[in-house]
Amino acid sequence: MRFATSAVLACCLLATAPLAHADASVEKRLSERGIKFERDDDGDYRVVYNYGDEGRTQLAYVSGNTETTRSFVVREVFAPAGHVDDDRIGLERALKLLADSRQSKLGSWELAGKVLYYVIKLPDDVSAAALEAALDTAATQADNMEIELSGDRDRY
Repeated sequence: MRFATSAVLACCLLATAPLAHADASVEKRLSERGIKFERDDDGDYRVVYNYGDEGRTQLAYVSGNTETTRSFVVREVFAPAGHVDDDRIGLERALKLLADSRQSKLGSWELAGKVLYYVIKLPDDVSAAALEAALDTAATQADNMEIELSGDRDRY
């Protein structure tokens, strides 16, 4: 298992629309940690981790939106790891993912459509260092699962 650091991040900023206040805080925190990113069409912050030693990359995202539940404002950090059909994620694998989620101290496996993601839900006001740690964790977990599911294929 490998651990990512901000030094392995690569990408560029592509911001075409003004950022909302909450989004500006994300941009500030990512920039403060030297994390290069771009905004995608959904307004999420896309970060590319480059695992040069292995010739692999991994996408990770910070959601451009927040959700509120009671008095908690929550922002998601997430990374794709697999596809239900392409990786034949059936009942046995789904049960293993649930068990893995139970053991994880930060984050869990989720499906969005047919894509498997590692998702970490954080209070929106976490520090820049904590946001970076969440990105590193999501990217590492997702890339390790992608290798497990599809071998050497590098889709994400």
